[in-house]
Amino acid sequence: MTTPSRPSLPLLKNPWIAPLLALVIAYGVVPFLSGSYVFDAILTPFLVLSLAGVGLNLLTGYTGQLSLGSAAFMAVGAFAAFNFNLRIPGLPLVASILLAGASAALIGIVFGLPSLRLKGFYLAVSTLAIQFFVQWALTKFGWFSNNSPSGVIDAPPLHVLGISFDSAVGRYLFTLTIVTILTALSWRLVTTRTGHHFIAVRDHELAAKVLGVPILRTKLLAFGLSSFIIGVAGALWAFAYLRTVESAGFNLDRSFQIVFIIIIGGLATIRGSFLGAALIVVFPLILSRLGSFLLGNIFNSGVLEMSQRIVLGTLIILFLIAEPNGLAALLERLKRRIPLLS
Repeated sequence: MTTPSRPSLPLLKNPWIAPLLALVIAYGVVPFLSGSYVFDAILTPFLVLSLAGVGLNLLTGYTGQLSLGSAAFMAVGAFAAFNFNLRIPGLPLVASILLAGASAALIGIVFGLPSLRLKGFYLAVSTLAIQFFVQWALTKFGWFSNNSPSGVIDAPPLHVLGISFDSAVGRYLFTLTIVTILTALSWRLVTTRTGHHFIAVRDHELAAKVLGVPILRTKLLAFGLSSFIIGVAGALWAFAYLRTVESAGFNLDRSFQIVFIIIIGGLATIRGSFLGAALIVVFPLILSRLGSFLLGNIFNSGVLEMSQRIVLGTLIILFLIAEPNGLAALLERLKRRIPLLS
């Protein structure tokens, strides 16, 4: 006696369906349903941090090189984009952002050289050097901030081909477009031979070397590509989200935030970067609203903010104990339990 097979829809199993559906909603539905607060406080930072997570995931998740200096590369991207836009008349804004990413990639390659000798936590500690070096350089030399007395400068307007993207929805669409392009290119990269080299270096460096994988080139390429993407994310963080360029927006907390995003979302998965960013961006806002509603008349804002961090940190620890492979693995398990998707 044969058991009846569960119903399924082959179309839903196509890996392209979910991303394409998300893009249709992001471009065709969200701009008409959301308000300025949703764009400025939730969607734009979510997209930028997701992109930064994608960049770090290429380096840490796929190549196994732990880095704690992501915010420094974001700062390089932000200040480089500002200076390219300021000092080269007529340079298109998109070109400024791409050149800023290239500047961050160059710095990333230089600071990736220790990965040839250091591994694991020793490499992670060495990457902290760029965090402190970049912040010191940005505050020490006024040229980077156009000699602004406060070190805080207004971001240039978002104009592309004569079209203004300075509104809340415009900044969202501008960010969404760049994030979509770089994410698609990153996904394509990890499916190529180069991506296979990344994974081979991560899984067993000695075996990869025996098999002919160029270890030096692979590691430096991973640092360069990762830094490029994170540098572009830094320019978007300053231009589209903060609307100012300042070193305080790229402190060590930002680096740890990006590390938490890829750990919570799932290492070695592009989708995990978006899932982790969604949790990191949205959940604190929920805790803030809930705390203000329940305890706003009892405790001051400082106590509430510290309580939110404690609750968020505790929940992250509990989640990682329950699912160490991140939200992407959890989502994959849920999909297997849905008949139409399994």
